[in-house]
Amino acid sequence: MRQIVLDTETTGLEPSDHRIIEIGCVELVHRRATGNNLHLYVNPERTVEQGAIEVHGITNEFLADKPRFAAIADELQAYLGDAELVIHNAPFDLGFLDAEFRRLQPEFPGLQSQVSVLDTLVEARRLHPGQRNSLDALCKRYGVDDSARERHGALLDAELLADVYLFMSGGQTAISFAVENAEQSHQHHADVAAILAAAPNRPRVVAASDEERTAHDEYLQRLSEASGDRCLWHSLDRA
Repeated sequence: MRQIVLDTETTGLEPSDHRIIEIGCVELVHRRATGNNLHLYVNPERTVEQGAIEVHGITNEFLADKPRFAAIADELQAYLGDAELVIHNAPFDLGFLDAEFRRLQPEFPGLQSQVSVLDTLVEARRLHPGQRNSLDALCKRYGVDDSARERHGALLDAELLADVYLFMSGGQTAISFAVENAEQSHQHHADVAAILAAAPNRPRVVAASDEERTAHDEYLQRLSEASGDRCLWHSLDRA
């Protein structure tokens, strides 16, 4: 299954008046990051509102020599293909993308008529009703490191959302901890086998510290929240 975690930055808040200036996409195939990401800056053919600059830090001067949307539209559509789009607050980003495509093709039916869309904000509200479900809040809830996020940025936010989505939809280890390829995995198992082969017949048992037990319990709690059910490990008699 191919999924694209997508985020945009814009000149303002209304698709009818404002334009896209940055697009960030992270590709997942079978819930694994492939590294085949897409990052584009776009000349919006209008000025960026000061309030928007304060959010993402992208200036009019920086965008002056970037390609217009018409020049990157085919590349973007080819990249998205028929992948499922994973977006936080999807109506916002889809509204801007559809508006851009309709400026080029007035009869454009909308991305949602061509691909499936998973809105992580909707899913987060289902899993965590009554709680804050911004990307920042979700990063903190699922233990995703967002310390590099001083300002909004389409690619960075898509990378963070990809980590959050994997935790939220099944507790899978975040992208940054995933084994990147089969060769690494085989080497890892070979290293472990060598260590075990060289170990004494009765290996020393090291008990988890109180800090490690606490961290483990917190991780299991996040799994329970993400699945909407009590984690199986919590149901076992661990006495």
